[in-house]
Amino acid sequence: MRKWQCIVCGWIYDEAEGFEQDGIVPGTSWDDVPEDFICPECGTSKEDFEMIEIG
Repeated sequence: MRKWQCIVCGWIYDEAEGFEQDGIVPGTSWDDVPEDFICPECGTSKEDFEMIEIG
């Protein structure tokens, strides 16, 4: 499982946790997140997220 960070505000999407508020269940890979997903913090598009290393 990977994590993806919004390059605008820093919000992190964690594949292991999903984002159930948007109907994205835990374990959903970033590739399977809908293309119209927007950052819940700043409203930017999925294109503005980058995979990050945590640890």
